[in-house]
Amino acid sequence: MDEQNGTRPTKAEAAYGLVRARILSGELVAGAVIQQGPLARDLGISTTPLREALRRLMSDGLVELDAHRDARVTPLTAEEARDLLEIRRSLDPLAAGLAAERRTREELLLIRQAASGLRPLRTDPGTAELETHRRFHAAIYTASHNQLLIQTLDGLWDKADRYRRLALESGRSEDDLERTRADHLALVDAIAARDSETAAAVMLAHVDASLGARAASRLTTPSAYEAEGTHV
Repeated sequence: MDEQNGTRPTKAEAAYGLVRARILSGELVAGAVIQQGPLARDLGISTTPLREALRRLMSDGLVELDAHRDARVTPLTAEEARDLLEIRRSLDPLAAGLAAERRTREELLLIRQAASGLRPLRTDPGTAELETHRRFHAAIYTASHNQLLIQTLDGLWDKADRYRRLALESGRSEDDLERTRADHLALVDAIAARDSETAAAVMLAHVDASLGARAASRLTTPSAYEAEGTHV
C-alpha cells in the first residue's frame, strides 16, 4: 500500500521499485543487458509496465534505453565517479555547514538517532545498512533548510551507492572504519555546537576519504577495472 494515500502502487510503480532494488544491490550488474521478457515474467507482470519502469529508471540515470527499446544497466565509468566526487566535495560540506547554522532541536535529535544506528559499511552491505547510511546523511541535508540542495544531494544518492559497492569489493582496513566512525561523531558534535566551519571541514575530509573517492581512483586505472569486469 502507498503510505501517503493508502492506495496500491501500480504495476509500473511496483516494477520500478523492484528493478531499482536489483540494480542498487548489484543483482543486475553494471553494464548488463536487461532481458525484458524474462524479467517481466520473473516479476509477474507484462512488458508494458516494465518498459514504463525502465523509462523512469532511465531518468534516474540507472538504465540506458536505445531507439529499439533495448535496455541495459548504466555502466560505471571513471567520468561519472569523478563528477559525483566533484559535486559532493562542494555540496556536502555546504549542507553540513548550513545544518550547523540552521538545525532545529528536533532535527538535531533526528541526526543523533540516525547516528546511533550507523556503522561503517563493510564488504557487500545489505539494503538495510545502505539505508541507515543514507538516513544519517539525509538528516544532515534536511537540516540545511535549502530545498534545492536537499533535492540535488538526495538525487545523487542512488548513483553514488553503486560506486560505494564497487569500492567495497576490495575491503576496508580497520583504520578506514575507525576514521569513518570518528567523522560521523565529529559531524554530530559540530552540528550540535552550531560550528558551521568545523562541520563543513569534517564533511569535506569525509568525502575525500569516502568510498566514492576510492571508486573514482580505482576507475582511473581502466586496465585493472576491465580485468575484473563491471560487477558491483
